[in-house]
Amino acid sequence: MTEITKDRGANRYSLRNFLKFLIPSLIGMLLFMTPITLGGEVTIPVAFFSKNVQTLLDGFLPLIMTILITVSSFITMITKIFKPKFIINNGYLKNLFDVTPVWFATRVIGMVIVLATFFKIGSEAIYSDNTGALLLYDLLPILFAVFLFAGLLLPLILDFGLLEFFGSLLTKIMRPVFNLPGRSSVDCIASWLGDGTIGVLLTSKQYEDGYYSSREAAIIGTSFSAVSITFSLVVIAQVGLGHMFVPFYLIVTFSGLIAAFVVPRIPPLSRKPDSYYNNNKKAASEIIPDGYSSFSWGLSQAVERAEQNNDIKKFFIDGLKNVFDMWLGVTPIVMALGTLALIVAEYTPVFQILGMPFIPLLKLLRLPEASAAASTLVVGFADMFLPSVIAAGSIKSELTRFVIAAVSVTQLIYMSEVGGLLIGSKIPVNFKELFIIFIERTLVTLPIITLFAHFLF
Repeated sequence: MTEITKDRGANRYSLRNFLKFLIPSLIGMLLFMTPITLGGEVTIPVAFFSKNVQTLLDGFLPLIMTILITVSSFITMITKIFKPKFIINNGYLKNLFDVTPVWFATRVIGMVIVLATFFKIGSEAIYSDNTGALLLYDLLPILFAVFLFAGLLLPLILDFGLLEFFGSLLTKIMRPVFNLPGRSSVDCIASWLGDGTIGVLLTSKQYEDGYYSSREAAIIGTSFSAVSITFSLVVIAQVGLGHMFVPFYLIVTFSGLIAAFVVPRIPPLSRKPDSYYNNNKKAASEIIPDGYSSFSWGLSQAVERAEQNNDIKKFFIDGLKNVFDMWLGVTPIVMALGTLALIVAEYTPVFQILGMPFIPLLKLLRLPEASAAASTLVVGFADMFLPSVIAAGSIKSELTRFVIAAVSVTQLIYMSEVGGLLIGSKIPVNFKELFIIFIERTLVTLPIITLFAHFLF
């Protein structure tokens, strides 16, 4: 039988074992990391499949999400009150439904909000088009479909050696520049080409499995869950500057990399411990043994990882567990926190007040209409699209609209999406830390983006 040998030839792998790594990993790369152009849009196959599910179930997804969130909260209440044995004695169900008091309350709030929004009962502040309805009818249908395919297919990336292979190849870049393992590069690429939510799901899963420390997971989740190329195009088009997409995205990418370099080196991210979830450390040593190249060591690690996965039934069961974990565990939190953040943004002056300290900075950077622009820099914490919507309707200066759109894309932490997912995941970041990181990213990227924008306008 044909064999794949390492540099030293001490260990040999059969063609069968090599293909067990290669074929699933290539399929995973095709689905999660390969850009394709469909209908004039750049996307990845998983995002394309997700969009087709949304189209197929158009009109039904808000009802489906209402049912899922209600069922999740209802079973959580039963679990906390009656502690049924079939849940308490099952590790997966116990982890999913026997949650802490804070998450119990959050799920109940999510259920109340989603029922009020779907049936339009109670205060309009809860179910208006700019608050609860924005989550239930725009975001949650996207998350339903993304969670379905990402949950089922993520094992292709996680379990067959692809991360081990890239980890060995790219550690020499990721470790000195970002102080992260090389495998984190896959999370970044998946976010960039697909969607920030996919990056968060990848990161959370690897943190729970022991491949990332608390510090690494927090950094990757908050610094590399990039806004997709497709949605970036939507943002720049919203402010009437779609023709400037190429320089816009180049500036966004550059400033985002600078933020990813700077922000993890200051609190709160710099203070995160290098401890592991449930003390379960599986992260491999990044030292390449004598006699191996980065490529051959990565290949040997990848094939060894792939050899551990022989059960196709387990592959699909684990995938389905991922899906229901996200549908029942994450979406109630996104609904609750996202809606509450949008209510604050829409009906209170909180974000206008928080934006006031930015006025002198914007004037120093010589941005026209500084006072109007200031609040948009903070309102993005509620939802990424809000700054562009506000800018399009109230700011005349193209320079200022360009800066607002670019900064909104680099901020990354939006409670209606990535922020809610991060809090709902096991990644160790809380609401206060997310807001601080959001402000830090704003302060780092704003001067860089403004500097380049002055050359363009």
